Amino acid sequence: MRPINVNMGKGRLEAFSDGVIAIIITIMVLEMKVPHGYELSDLKELWPVFLNYIISFIYVGIYWNNHHHMLHAVRSINGSVLWANTHLLFWLSMVPFVTDWMGESSFSKLWPVVMYGVVLLMNSIAYAILVVVLLKHEGQTSPLAIAVGNDQKGKISIFFYVIGIACAWISPYISFAFYVLVALMWLIPDRRIEKKLAADQHTG
Repeated sequence: MRPINVNMGKGRLEAFSDGVIAIIITIMVLEMKVPHGYELSDLKELWPVFLNYIISFIYVGIYWNNHHHMLHAVRSINGSVLWANTHLLFWLSMVPFVTDWMGESSFSKLWPVVMYGVVLLMNSIAYAILVVVLLKHEGQTSPLAIAVGNDQKGKISIFFYVIGIACAWISPYISFAFYVLVALMWLIPDRRIEKKLAADQHTG
């Protein structure tokens, strides 16, 4: 009997993930309410919402960027990858809710800031799980495994999220500063996968 091939193409997963992320960004935009007045001074009340939207947009953009590069480095997927990816998309879909809640609180209330950090933390953990599942599927000698390495930046991010959440009981503003710090850290391009793929193409 011929063995069953459990490997699947990754095209539908990429298309579905891109669609969900596009919807997440659209929801965040729609949650932004226009001011009641028509003067620039009327925008002052909306600055916390707008600032939080910027940070959340950057976070979603970072996940989309890294997700795209990671899937570009793999040859196929399986059922476990599908579920790990769905798990990540679930936590990403929670970003608009906590973004609106924390923005409405002007970063001054405990639980909106805590829950924003929890959602960011869970996104980071979900992405790490997806990486582990992909590495198990692709193998430890795959281009993805070599490019990812020990993923120090991912581990530091999780640590900063935990510290940021804990700091909310001291000052929600300190927590938000940690969340911004992680976003800025990931804004620095992570070209490990690009470099590995370019090196493989050059040697090939």
